[in-house]
Amino acid sequence: MIRPASLRRAGVASAAFVAAALVLTACAGGTDSGSSEPAADGSLETVTAGKLTIATGEPAFEPWVIGDAPESGEGFESAVAYAVAEELGFAEEDVVWVRTTFEAAIAPGPKDWDLNLQQFSVTEERKQAVDFSSPYYTTTQAVVTSGDTAAASATSIDDLKKLAIGVAAGTTSYKIAAAEFGTESLSVFNTNDDVVAALQAGQIDALVVDLPSAFYLSAAVLDDGIVVGQFGDSTGGDELAFVLPKDSALTAPVTEAVDALDAAGTLKAIETEWLSESVDVPVLQ
Repeated sequence: MIRPASLRRAGVASAAFVAAALVLTACAGGTDSGSSEPAADGSLETVTAGKLTIATGEPAFEPWVIGDAPESGEGFESAVAYAVAEELGFAEEDVVWVRTTFEAAIAPGPKDWDLNLQQFSVTEERKQAVDFSSPYYTTTQAVVTSGDTAAASATSIDDLKKLAIGVAAGTTSYKIAAAEFGTESLSVFNTNDDVVAALQAGQIDALVVDLPSAFYLSAAVLDDGIVVGQFGDSTGGDELAFVLPKDSALTAPVTEAVDALDAAGTLKAIETEWLSESVDVPVLQ
């Protein structure tokens, strides 16, 4: 499980949401798809010729970016970004990082960056204002609790079946929770806010939300929050993708790069490293 005071194992604590990085040559550079000729020659249309400007949030939370330092290449989205940059033909030193708010990134209008990633889920409404690449991650569902509950020591689905589990009605989280725990053990609420309030009030032992929300809740909302584990089935999960300016000339190349990394198994390797192993969020069995 993950306790978000550090949101990673002690072995990577020195690197800084609520490490040595997945060295990109080991995980991102191992594709057989073949990087293009160096994009620093200006063959790709970017905000700054020969550079790839990538935006992320302010701050950027772990495990998406370790220590709020995307330039380190440490953290899931940072590692994905450098893998895509390499696939496009950009050297590490040709990647420039900037910061934006979540809302500004998906608003209509010109941008001063080429790509933006901060757990943007692909929606039809957002597609009216910005472009999306192919998804680099489909969210799984996760179990969240506080340190003073019976669920804090749970290590399996069977352990959790004995407890009161909260979930919001009509969500992917509900479908997964019902399939894993059975409906009789679920406490169903109207919204995720209601579920969180019930956990804080001691009315339930744990809750089920998507993994990005789990990291946020455990780090920023709950006292002594813990991500107990995640489910292996990502069916129906949100698809996270790069945001690009509307009608960007980079949309097709970035999509091709993401697809190549997916086909080579690189995205899955990065996911395993940063969203399971390094943050100690096991897949519940």
